[in-house]
Amino acid sequence: MTTRPRPSFPARLDRLAAPAARAAQTAPLAAGAAGAPVPAGRAPVRPQGLGLDSQAVRLAMVQKLAAQGLRDARVLEAMGRVERHRFVDTALATQAYEDTSLPIGLGQTISKPGVVARMAELLLAGHDQRRSEGRAERMGRVLEIGTGCGYQAAVLSLLVQEVYSVERLRGLHEKARENLRPLRLPNVHLLFGDGMLGYAQGAPYAGIIAAAGGEAVPQAWIDQLAVGGRLVAPVAAAGGGAQALMVIDRTAQGVQQHCLEAVHFVPLKSGIA
Repeated sequence: MTTRPRPSFPARLDRLAAPAARAAQTAPLAAGAAGAPVPAGRAPVRPQGLGLDSQAVRLAMVQKLAAQGLRDARVLEAMGRVERHRFVDTALATQAYEDTSLPIGLGQTISKPGVVARMAELLLAGHDQRRSEGRAERMGRVLEIGTGCGYQAAVLSLLVQEVYSVERLRGLHEKARENLRPLRLPNVHLLFGDGMLGYAQGAPYAGIIAAAGGEAVPQAWIDQLAVGGRLVAPVAAAGGGAQALMVIDRTAQGVQQHCLEAVHFVPLKSGIA
């Protein structure tokens, strides 16, 4: 694989000693009280903190996600760790743990926790199938299209080896940098550019996830997806109709796609602004 230049931006969640694997070992989620499964051999920890910083607030959100049918313990754990209120405007912080999208400026939104979790679960499910066939144990490099405020990138950082996240709006790119800077996640790389072009320097990707939807998935994304990789993105019906989640798997025999439930994302646009 060719050497890729790394963006200067580093980040790390202050409650996590390292991304993904080590974090899961050293800071178990207190999921028992929240209705999420506790991995074998781990004892639930007592929720800590006050107000929106309270772990109990996040665990209540996790409980709701589990009640909606989300079952992947890794995803539920990551959702319980990332403090969503730090990614929204102060005036909206009290709504941060409701299952709703919220405005983040420039006509964009932070996705519902349920949608973030669902897309992450779909992404990992494709990898789990490959792992059952004797392939890599942990999902590798993932490309995120549409950084927004940085929330989904933070969640993904706990689930995969490396995250490359592209944002076309400079104002949001800078906001994400500010939101993530104190968290110091060394496996998150924020890029300013046209997301429709993907990021060829980091390809091939084990997974691609998009937070904006057009009438078709750009060919560049499929080209940058590794054989055995999975892409999860909203796709709109012709003429700007309703959106639905699309899962695309790239196999040695070609591309397989499946259309799932209805969703609502901001439109996918080209260029930078």
